[in-house]
Amino acid sequence: MGFIDDVKAKAKENLKTIVLPESEDVRTYEAAAAVLKEGTAKLVIIGSEAEIAAKKGDFDISGATIVDPATSEKTPAYIDKLVELRQAKGLTREQAEDLILHNYTYFGVMMIKMGDADGLVSGACHSTADTLRPCLQILKTKPGVKLVSSFFIMVVPDCTLGANGIFLFADCALEQNPDPEKLAAIALSSAESFKSMLGIEPIVALLSHSTKGSAKHADVDKVVEATRIAKENAPEGLMIDGEYQLDAALIEAVGQLKAPGSPVAGKANCLIFPDLDAANIGYKLVQRLAKAEAYGPICQGIAAPVNDLSRGCSAKDIEGVVAITAVQAQAQA
Repeated sequence: MGFIDDVKAKAKENLKTIVLPESEDVRTYEAAAAVLKEGTAKLVIIGSEAEIAAKKGDFDISGATIVDPATSEKTPAYIDKLVELRQAKGLTREQAEDLILHNYTYFGVMMIKMGDADGLVSGACHSTADTLRPCLQILKTKPGVKLVSSFFIMVVPDCTLGANGIFLFADCALEQNPDPEKLAAIALSSAESFKSMLGIEPIVALLSHSTKGSAKHADVDKVVEATRIAKENAPEGLMIDGEYQLDAALIEAVGQLKAPGSPVAGKANCLIFPDLDAANIGYKLVQRLAKAEAYGPICQGIAAPVNDLSRGCSAKDIEGVVAITAVQAQAQA
């Protein structure tokens, strides 16, 4: 089986409830029908019966739970809780009511906060900011995690490097230019995500244009310091090292030449890029030139799993991200 097939199989072992708030988009219904048919998650679609009937077409979503904020018995409790959480920031009850009734992402995130759902997938027709803002305001970060970041799972065909062609790339979507502390946090979160999602031991390389002092520059110093911080805070047994050029991280002969004796050099499966430019360019190069499958951006560090879609995504992409979100929910439970 391929990566996404393995994820779907894992999702089926312990079904989680995932919210789809974008009831205005037909891709939601096409994806929901596929998820329900395959049985990878329980689904909640937010919207009125009338608007869902008008948008769903011929897709069979009869197995989903439809929740209309305007009529749900839980809506008053969600409004009360949102006011409690945000009144220190100046949120009034009228504003909270407007958000809960008319912004379905806020309603979906409140479902998670109140224990009525396990995760949420959005972004097909909303920006990343609109998807993540409610999560950061309501769910916040996981205990012990300093920031929310993102990663891609890259599946490279006919490749023996990494975990037999499977890699994690981070952060490809959120953190523009992380300082050493943030870069270290991204590395540690990525290692945890890789292990929980794939069941494979992470081997983490922090990337640079330098390997073990071969170049001198402030950009290199940042990665060196991030590596030091990450090692200090890493769980026992985690293989993590840097700074590495890409070939030293992936090719064993090069790695042992440039960083002899390192348990990471030449064996890395989790690649931590120094900034968003490098990471975003890197994943797209591998996706387009190596014809790799790219799954993401997948969010990490939020107190419950919420994932942001590309606005150019297909229904099949949504289906895959629902399965990934369900597996993340299993891990966090």
